[in-house]
Amino acid sequence: MLMRIDPFRELDRLTQQFFGNQPGTWSRPSAMPMDAYREGDQYVITLDLPGVSPDAIDIDVERNMLTVKAERRPSARGEDVQMELSERPLGVFSRQVMLADTLDTEHIDADYEAGVLTLRIPIAERAKPRKIEIGRSGRKEISG
Repeated sequence: MLMRIDPFRELDRLTQQFFGNQPGTWSRPSAMPMDAYREGDQYVITLDLPGVSPDAIDIDVERNMLTVKAERRPSARGEDVQMELSERPLGVFSRQVMLADTLDTEHIDADYEAGVLTLRIPIAERAKPRKIEIGRSGRKEISG
């Protein structure tokens, strides 16, 4: 049996319920922590989703809006199980990111390992720096 002494825990729980900080639902999902950075010729987004099954993650791109939704479901429990402490949030988590036109949204690569979803989005060819050669015009000098 787990016993934890925290006189403010119940007050904190009641405050969260009163102000609506309850687990996310499909109509009102909770946010998920995210990092975003550029690495070479790609843009990388990592999202923390510990305890989420890969089949409970939904990734969509519509126009330039990237949407990631995930659902952390309760673990299966038997009839004789009596919950003593439950601090891990359950429910729906969602994050939307507006992607720049310079990213190639047709070739997004997604990987999920150790509770971290990593999205790699290549920089579009048209957005990469390129060298422009100076050509010689076909002008001829008029000699006298």
